[in-house]
Amino acid sequence: MADLSSEFIGIKSPNPFWLASAPPTDKEYNVRRAYEAGWGGVVWKTLGEAGPPVVNVSGPRYGAIHGADRRLLGLNNIELITDRPLEVNIEEITRVKKDYPDHALVVSLMVPCEEKPWRDILRRIEDTGADGVELNFGCPHGMAERGMGSAVGQVPEYIRMVTEWVKKHSDFPCIVKLTPNVTNILYPAKAALDGGADAVSLINTINSITSVNLDTFAPEPTIDGWGAHGGYCGPAVKPIALNMVAEIARNPETANLPVSGIGGVTTWRDAVEFMALGAGNVQVCTAAMTYGFRIVQEMISGLGQYMDEKGFGSVTEIVGRAVPNARDWQDLNLNYVTKAVIDQNKCIKCGRCHIVCEDTSHQAIWMHQGRVFEVNDAECVACNLCVNVCPVEGCITMRELEVGEVDERTGKKVGQYANWTTHPNNIGAGCG
Repeated sequence: MADLSSEFIGIKSPNPFWLASAPPTDKEYNVRRAYEAGWGGVVWKTLGEAGPPVVNVSGPRYGAIHGADRRLLGLNNIELITDRPLEVNIEEITRVKKDYPDHALVVSLMVPCEEKPWRDILRRIEDTGADGVELNFGCPHGMAERGMGSAVGQVPEYIRMVTEWVKKHSDFPCIVKLTPNVTNILYPAKAALDGGADAVSLINTINSITSVNLDTFAPEPTIDGWGAHGGYCGPAVKPIALNMVAEIARNPETANLPVSGIGGVTTWRDAVEFMALGAGNVQVCTAAMTYGFRIVQEMISGLGQYMDEKGFGSVTEIVGRAVPNARDWQDLNLNYVTKAVIDQNKCIKCGRCHIVCEDTSHQAIWMHQGRVFEVNDAECVACNLCVNVCPVEGCITMRELEVGEVDERTGKKVGQYANWTTHPNNIGAGCG
């Protein structure tokens, strides 16, 4: 039986599934329920400095993007950090950690970009028993306008400075939560590392407006006739998150920086993909807000079964396994050739493959009498658009041509590996 226990920067938990700092981790009641449901750890919703707490809107806080079947693909939220007093949060964190010593509990923090507020809040939480702190440098709305959140996360010098303050004034393991609202994630990741961060977590939410009400002409969610940009999360952001995690893991300067993966994790497969690209564990928010805390039980059972089937004894055997295979485009083998193949026994004759190939690709799928569809190898460039639009899984597959086999499209034999710097046909590069 696979061992799902996790140790991330010295913080132990029963499994690698943590709840991210967000509404699900806002209070003691939620966190206790989360632990009982099976979550290995939580990052407590972001605490601010002592004094009057922030004021959240008392109207709609979420906008949504749905698929055709009303499945939730993404949430846009305009909620800020906790609006509960610091003292109350500290009391609750202390009680929860005492009652659940074997579960991870990390506290998210966000205070003004000055050394004293950081020193003060660290002192306030040092006796809670919390396992570590996460510095919220990612929130793109509300707090950023006050010089916090992503306003810090977009400036590497600030990231390094604040991280140094945190390491100076506490012994907590320190995770720096990075914003995706940058042009290159490596700069903030390197700054966190240089400041002494024990790990980074990413991605935080993406700056966004999800929709506009076409009757009121206001962005949604709408507060008294007005809307504002918010933070976008959920399954739709997963590809962006995976890429940023991979960029950190395969960059020599940051390759050894532990990463907690965040962004659209909904299933055990999502979690494994993050870990394969270098994440030591994963954090989840939108999935819990969509399906409830018990969704973690499916994640746990799915991960355990996958690990048993693959012969993995621990989650550490998964971490980073895909990193060597994540390369730049210029490294790809231009002599690798495949062709689409349609399984006639599975085909439901919907014709989507023919339509999209005829209209938008390379006119490589014939339609014969009786709506029988066949790939014309002489025109197929192996783009695999047909695979992606086919509603029947496994109906269309890609067959790899062997070295020496003739590609009917070019009339040439498939050659050995050659990338864009060595392939004789590639005399330049461009985007189209």
